Amino acid sequence: MFEQYFGFSRSPFSRDLRPRDLLDLPGAKEMRSRLNYVASRRLFGVFTGSVGAGKTTIARWFVEELPQAKYKPLYLHDSELTPRNLYWECLHQLGVKPRFYRGDAKRQLNALLIDMAEGQGKIPVVIIDEAHLLSHQMLEEIRFLTNFRMDSYSPMSLVLIGQTELLSALSRPSLLAIAQRVNVRYHLPYFEPDETAQYISHHLRVAGVSAALFTEEAVKAIHEATQGAARAIGSLCSCCLLHAMSTGAKLVDDHAVKVVLENEYR
Repeated sequence: MFEQYFGFSRSPFSRDLRPRDLLDLPGAKEMRSRLNYVASRRLFGVFTGSVGAGKTTIARWFVEELPQAKYKPLYLHDSELTPRNLYWECLHQLGVKPRFYRGDAKRQLNALLIDMAEGQGKIPVVIIDEAHLLSHQMLEEIRFLTNFRMDSYSPMSLVLIGQTELLSALSRPSLLAIAQRVNVRYHLPYFEPDETAQYISHHLRVAGVSAALFTEEAVKAIHEATQGAARAIGSLCSCCLLHAMSTGAKLVDDHAVKVVLENEYR
């Protein structure tokens, strides 16, 4: 639709950009740096951010950059994750048929993780996304998952990624034992105004258009409306480009952004 109208080679704000095509802004760079530190040191890290900040995109970027000879990432994304499903899913990703009972599956996974770390020289990196949705029982199970050899050794890295509510959950007195085990924390911020401008122009260039399709005032209006949330910026920009095509315009100004916000964008 608007892709052909503006001469794009692809949709400019799609989620399937290759890591080398993503914009390495300070927030993303800092989060990836800390993720790499957690992975290399076999630590427990908690990474948070508000809705649409780009946490999952950065996690995908991080996983795709991990050297396969040294790391084995296990990525879990299940809003209704249970302890049994945790072990089963990890075992499935390792190509192993899980044992039926949770305790047996847990021991099975622990043995595999230790063998991978000590026998194969690979570091397992377990990443649980949408971790703010984890139940209290599941968070308690994570404490047991990190308790290898009486808490003196870990064969793996563990990463929890979620919205800000995850920090509130971990601050409960009942979960203090888990919170105290966290080695690295990072909160991914929304974009600053200049970063929003960089983000928009970068995505246009990656999609094959170097011309500025949004005026400076339009970019300011987009930043104000989205508060710098990457996902919301992409969605709003796409709606604005679609509106521009429907009106025969070749440029998006702040008036067009206002019209879209009032009539189309929800």
